[in-house]
Amino acid sequence: MKFRSYWHDTSPAFTGAAAALGGEYDVAVIGAGFTGLGAARRLAMEGHSVVVLEAETVGFGASGRNGGHLNNGIAHSYLAAREHFGAEKARALYHAFDDGVATIERIVAEEGIDCSFRRSGKLKLASKPAHYEGLARNYEALRDADTDTALLTRADLAAEVGSDAFHGGMLQRKSAMMHMGRFVVGLAEAAVRRGAVIHEHAPVTAREKAGAGWRLITPKGSVTAGKVLLATGAYTTDAFPWFRRRIVPVGSFIIATAPLTPAQVAAVMPGNRTCVNTMNIGNYFRLSPDNRLIWGGRARFSARSDQQSDAKSGAILRDSLLRIFPQLRDVPIDYCWGGLVDMTADRFPRAGQADGLYFSMGYSGHGAQIATHMGEIMAGLMTGRDSRNPWEGLPWQAVPFHTGKPWFLPLVGLYYKTLDRIR
Repeated sequence: MKFRSYWHDTSPAFTGAAAALGGEYDVAVIGAGFTGLGAARRLAMEGHSVVVLEAETVGFGASGRNGGHLNNGIAHSYLAAREHFGAEKARALYHAFDDGVATIERIVAEEGIDCSFRRSGKLKLASKPAHYEGLARNYEALRDADTDTALLTRADLAAEVGSDAFHGGMLQRKSAMMHMGRFVVGLAEAAVRRGAVIHEHAPVTAREKAGAGWRLITPKGSVTAGKVLLATGAYTTDAFPWFRRRIVPVGSFIIATAPLTPAQVAAVMPGNRTCVNTMNIGNYFRLSPDNRLIWGGRARFSARSDQQSDAKSGAILRDSLLRIFPQLRDVPIDYCWGGLVDMTADRFPRAGQADGLYFSMGYSGHGAQIATHMGEIMAGLMTGRDSRNPWEGLPWQAVPFHTGKPWFLPLVGLYYKTLDRIR
């Protein structure tokens, strides 16, 4: 078993990183994930000079460590969002994620990125009878925002998932999937082709004012830029304390089986969609392009992701996989990996300007489908071209007693485990 992201291990290496670091740019982007690269590509296409500073390698963080889902619509209850924000705002937030999937589909076509993009549809699977009733209420509320959905009974699921563990589900047909590693490398290559400069192994350790802009300091040298976009999510460092106090890094862990035979695929995932269950500490799963079952979840409430932590979580995930698909008991686990998710207190993203910087982060485990789109939106905001920020106006207070190290995660985990037992 490899303790490495399947997406990283099965992608070509990015070879377009620049060598010497320095110079002056219109915009500096911190972070070479989906958000940062989406912004850099768009800015370069519009003739702006842009540099990307990445602490590790392209796609090292959440963009290369996720479950591979591109799910449309908000992950929250749409009914709850409508009650909280009102119908118009709830629809706008829902459609922002729809637009995020469409942006990826467009870029894949424009740049010819080979990443197995496919509109697969997403199934939200009811783990308890009462959860199905909740899905039915949410489905009725969604009729004013997304008519391309369906409510499936337990009997309907026989054609979708080879398990009797679920009590029905809701299908959102606009959702998609792709090979995340190949997409992020292809996006980086596209940004460089368009004129962006990308530096790997260049963590920003400090910043200081430089005229109307900023000088960003790294161990490899420094750059100056008129504007700076912070796109680091859960990997935001102590150099940016204002954001650290508002982002809670939470570990998310994933395993991938050996490739399944055609008979096993037909028995386990005949619908070949992205799937998520309705538990608070739940699981998400899909087939990879080479027919591995990719199975993820919180597993443990930890802010660590290293081989020891990932191995503990991987054992928990395998047990949960076999409870749903006992027919895979003899199938080996080939990959086990983890990564950090940038959670906000209300689990809605935030984007805009603060502390002298532009930023987009806080995707709360649902960034794969919207981060590239938000990169393009931030490019428009920075250049004054347009303003389509769906999160504009959402307040963003610091998390009480949080300074960057989430000591309270075990308590949060205990709370959600209790909820799962009683609801």
